Amino acid sequence: MKLQLLSFLFINSLLLAFDYKLQPKELMGANTHCFFGHSEVMDKHNNGNISNSCFVDMGSAYLVIDSGSTYTYASQAYAKMRAIKDLPIAYVINTHIHDDHWLGNGYFKEQGAKIIGADGFKELPIETATRMQKRISAEAYKGTEQIHPELYVSDKKVLDIGGKKVEIIHVNHKAHTASDLYVYIPSKKIVFVGDIVFNDRIPSIRDGSLQGWIDALDEVRVLDTRYIVGGHGSLVDKSALDMTYNYLTQLQAEVSEHLENGVDIAEILNIVTMLAFKDVKLYDVMHRQNVEIAYRMLEWGDE
Repeated sequence: MKLQLLSFLFINSLLLAFDYKLQPKELMGANTHCFFGHSEVMDKHNNGNISNSCFVDMGSAYLVIDSGSTYTYASQAYAKMRAIKDLPIAYVINTHIHDDHWLGNGYFKEQGAKIIGADGFKELPIETATRMQKRISAEAYKGTEQIHPELYVSDKKVLDIGGKKVEIIHVNHKAHTASDLYVYIPSKKIVFVGDIVFNDRIPSIRDGSLQGWIDALDEVRVLDTRYIVGGHGSLVDKSALDMTYNYLTQLQAEVSEHLENGVDIAEILNIVTMLAFKDVKLYDVMHRQNVEIAYRMLEWGDE
């Protein structure tokens, strides 16, 4: 009787959970499926489904790149993948510390996966309430815990999974954040770069460095790849990094020019409109903020 009650409660909790309606998209020839997030800010409509999470079939197990926004998200993503091929999870790699990319860790830890992340997680405090928790529904956030990686990468780490080499490279300078990873699988010609690449929405530069980010993109560009998978956006071919690169280089050039000419920030905010990007999603939300942040970075040489 007790077992039947527990089963009933478990099934009932699943039925009550928010349905992310996740649909895996296959990257042909790479044995990889990705769940591409919405190009939106996190809210109670999307419940944090704004970033990308990918599953790489390594033969005997999956490698997961970014665990997603919640415990519920992670559990639903894995259920979709098990329907395609029922494999265990060997590792989950968190590309950086922004919480839309790693709050699904708790679910995968329960499945026995090892969690790997950038060394920036060492300094990341456990919050009373995460940014995600404050902005999405309690229903979707249910069961989510702040589970940090157990293994940290500060330079480079190489895994062997099913006889295939996986290179985890730490960007050794500030780029999108002060501690970013990208994951390169040479045999599959695929690289997962987290939020070093946005390709269907304007990026946020608030935690990064313009020049450092541009340098990281140059580093990724020379890799032998067929697929470049960013943290936001569904474009995954070799042109995937172009929008981010073009946006950052133009922002840096225009703000620098006006600074050198003695234009003050109030004027720069109105001048540096970069209208070539006005139809990119979140332009109205992010661009003016980015101009102000770029001004402060370049004014004080915080690059």
